[in-house]
Amino acid sequence: MIELLAPAGDLEKLKYALIYGADAVFIGGNNFSLRARASNFNLDTIKEAVDFAHALGKKVYVTTNIIPHHEDLDGLIEYLKDLERVKVDAVIAASPVIIKTALDNTNLEVHLSTQQSAINFEALKFWKNYGVKRIVLGRELSLDEINLLPKGEVDLEVFIHGGMCMSFSGRCSLSNNLTLRDANRGGCAHSCRWQYYLYSEDNKVSDEFFSMSSKDLMAIREVPKLIDYRIASLKIEGRMKSLHYIATVVKTYRMLIDEYVKTGQIKSFEMYEDEIFKAENRLTSSGYLDGDIGPDKQLYEFMGERPNQAFIGLVNDYDKASGIATIEQRNYFKIGDKIEVFSPNGDNKTFILDNMTDEKDTSIDVARHAQQIVKIKTPFPLEKYSMLRKLL
Repeated sequence: MIELLAPAGDLEKLKYALIYGADAVFIGGNNFSLRARASNFNLDTIKEAVDFAHALGKKVYVTTNIIPHHEDLDGLIEYLKDLERVKVDAVIAASPVIIKTALDNTNLEVHLSTQQSAINFEALKFWKNYGVKRIVLGRELSLDEINLLPKGEVDLEVFIHGGMCMSFSGRCSLSNNLTLRDANRGGCAHSCRWQYYLYSEDNKVSDEFFSMSSKDLMAIREVPKLIDYRIASLKIEGRMKSLHYIATVVKTYRMLIDEYVKTGQIKSFEMYEDEIFKAENRLTSSGYLDGDIGPDKQLYEFMGERPNQAFIGLVNDYDKASGIATIEQRNYFKIGDKIEVFSPNGDNKTFILDNMTDEKDTSIDVARHAQQIVKIKTPFPLEKYSMLRKLL
C-alpha cells in the first residue's frame, strides 16, 4: 500500500495529520533540521509523537537534513542515538556525513533527502549501495522520467503538494546572500518571494515589481500515475503551515488515494481540487511533473497570496445527550453564518448557525476573540477533531 506522508510543525499538527489520514509524518528536531523557524520538537515531544503514531500503527520520520558546516556537527552522534532510543522510524538526511554517521553508529533507517538531487538510476544505485533505505526524488523530474526509474531497487518517495523552491532541489544561497540566513542550515527567508524592481545604475527601469518564486505544487491529477508507477511514498510539504491546511490537504489526498486504489479510477478531480482550495492560499501548478515548465507556473508579477479565513473553529468536545458541541474559535463567525463541518471521517456537512453561548452558557451573537471557547447546538453529531469552516 502506498504511503501518504505529511508534515508536522508541532505535536498538535502531528496528531491532526495522522487522525486525518496520513500514514506517516515527518518532523524536525531542535537540531540538524532545515526548518529552524518551525515549532520544532525536543526529544521529549519526539518520544510523545512516536508513541502517539505507533499506537495508531503509523510512523514518524525526523529530518536531519541540513548541509552542515564543521561547527554544526557537534553532538551529532549523541542526537542520532537519542532518536534511535525513542524509536523514530527513520531519519531524513542530505549530507553524506550525517548519513554515514547514522549508518555507522545506529540502526536507524535512513532516507535520502531531496536536497541530494537524486534524479537518475546511477544515483539511486549509489545511495542504495551506501545503505539508504529510501530516496526522496528531486522535484525536477517529470512523470515520464519517474516512470523510467527502476522500481524495487530502493523505495522511492515523491513530493505531491506544497511549496516549490526556485533553486535546484532547494540548494539556494539567495537568502544567505541577502539576509545572512542560510537556507541550507535551516534559515531560509524566502527571498525569492520578495518584490524586486529592475534598476539601471540608480534609475528604476519600471514601476512593475517581479519575484522569482514558483507556484506551489498540487499533484491531484498526477497521483494515480504515481500509484501505478509503484512509488513507495507520496509526500506533502509544509511544516510551517496551519492546522487547517494540514488537515484539509491530508484528508483530500487520503480520499483521492483510497478512491483510486479501490476503484482504479477517479470520478471527479475537480471535487478534490475544490477541497484543496479551501485551505491553499497560494496559486498552484503541477510543477515539473507534466514535463512542461513555462511562465504559467511562476509568480513573476504576482505574489499569489490569497488570505483564507474560512477556517473558524475546532471541535474540542461533543455531548451526545444535549447535542451541544464545544468549539475553540480560530476566526470570526456569527449567528446566521452557513457552517461546513469537515471531519476526519465521512463527508462534509453544513448547517446554519442559529445558537451560540460562551463558556458560562450566556447567549452571544458573535465569536470574535482568538481561541474563544463557545458552545453550539448542532443538527447532527460532531466528531472530536472536526473543523468548522464558514462558507463565504
